Amino acid sequence: MDLFWLESAFEVIDFRSFSNLWFWIALAALWSTASHWAVGVPFDTVRRAARGNAQALHDMEVLANIQARRLLFIADATGLISTALTFFTVTMLSLLAFLYWVEFAQAILLLFLPMMLVAWLNLRTARQIEGLDPIDLGNLLAAHRKQVQFVGVISIFVTSMFGMWVNLNQNVLGG
Repeated sequence: MDLFWLESAFEVIDFRSFSNLWFWIALAALWSTASHWAVGVPFDTVRRAARGNAQALHDMEVLANIQARRLLFIADATGLISTALTFFTVTMLSLLAFLYWVEFAQAILLLFLPMMLVAWLNLRTARQIEGLDPIDLGNLLAAHRKQVQFVGVISIFVTSMFGMWVNLNQNVLGG
């Protein structure tokens, strides 16, 4: 069976993730987005509310309560199934990444694992939102954002160090 078309496709689509500019752009966009949205509330709304803007304060409170109820409903309705699928995916990616040394799986795992932690932080914060007054809600969302940013900094550092290590140990000349 002739697999020339498959070889041609793999030559066009480069699966060497850590040497690909698009991977690093996706990593930056992922963490920029994750740190901007605190439990579904844009952080610029939280900042405007902290400065005393009454409309932003109302918007923050309404958005936070809507998003918290939405997250809690999803977690309560599909918690067991989503947890099982998540850990299956992590196990599969881990085996592909470090047992079979597939670089694409390593890159996806380094994006996915910290996002699992961010999802848990979102869920934990959503459980605390119900019944908070607006000032405490703003403080909670600001603290949540700092936690997400901390996870992001550690994740970007680990990903960049591992990516540089992979790139330095890769034989790109084929010799």
